[in-house]
Amino acid sequence: MKGNEAIVVGAILAGCRSYFGYPITPASEIAETAALLMPKVGGTFIQAESEIAAINMVYGAASCGQRTMTASSSPGMSLKQEGISYCACAELPCVVVDIMRGGPGLGNIGPEQSDYNQMVKGGGHGNYHVLCLAPNCAQEMCDLTMLAFDLADTYRNPVAILADGFIGQMMEPVEIPPPVTELPEKPWAVKGTAGTRDNLVSSIYLNHDELEAQIHKLYAKYGEIEKSEVRFEEYRLEDCDYVAVAYGIVSRILMTAIDEARAAGIKIGMLRPITLWPFPNTRLKELSRSVKGMLVAECSTGMLIDDVKLAIECAVPVRLYSRVGGNIPTATELVNAIRQLQEELP
Repeated sequence: MKGNEAIVVGAILAGCRSYFGYPITPASEIAETAALLMPKVGGTFIQAESEIAAINMVYGAASCGQRTMTASSSPGMSLKQEGISYCACAELPCVVVDIMRGGPGLGNIGPEQSDYNQMVKGGGHGNYHVLCLAPNCAQEMCDLTMLAFDLADTYRNPVAILADGFIGQMMEPVEIPPPVTELPEKPWAVKGTAGTRDNLVSSIYLNHDELEAQIHKLYAKYGEIEKSEVRFEEYRLEDCDYVAVAYGIVSRILMTAIDEARAAGIKIGMLRPITLWPFPNTRLKELSRSVKGMLVAECSTGMLIDDVKLAIECAVPVRLYSRVGGNIPTATELVNAIRQLQEELP
């Protein structure tokens, strides 16, 4: 199945029973698949009148304690940012999927990774974080979506799935995981019953001290997430002289480039962040103590590289190789970038 289809399958297996969205290439198959499958499991699909409406419908469904989601692509995600900020402050668990396309503006429908700052840093207003998971294959589009719903409920927080248009459109075999059979209780939810009459879901704190206290509460939660939920994959990092960092489709191509570079005698490996927030800072810092330099490969003008530099505190030089505009680097291009890194930092 396509990566976009695998997301909906994972969501349904995780117990999601409502999807609110608006079609946009290259994410439209998510809405199409949700429209097909949600009613078959007793769920709800609504094509909202806009991306803004969709995220606010998610806010409502999450307030009622339901596992709920929406998805879009880059311009649509820009429109959702206010609603995501509301969900973060109100501590509403939900899943938001961004299948990135070329930008800025309407750009084009080619794959890109230029929404990194918007989704990883929190593109809406105020002080908040969303957990951000970055799959690199159709199987992970399913598996990480299931994980996203668990993380959202565990921490009462929005979780983002950040994938490029290539991963969303690529078709691969997917092994269907077993469904979730028991969902967590949500005593805080508003369900229209006598027992939940006193529950209040809101993101407005007109008293300055109360808002400050809520922000401190959120950041205590984020600290726990940073301790417990960092995920990454390592590839051929044994006795390496150089480390490459990439996520999404670029990490897949980089694996091929690393194999070719290793065959040519260049000792290089890869660290792939699976959680873009929380970021694998500690592991990257450890690696920086034993290598000559790092290469960051991404389909943006240098957003991932900023987090890598912060993580290693400039312990070693870091070089960037990027393609944008809907272009994806080839394995040959990445091998050449690795060779250039070795020539610069022998």
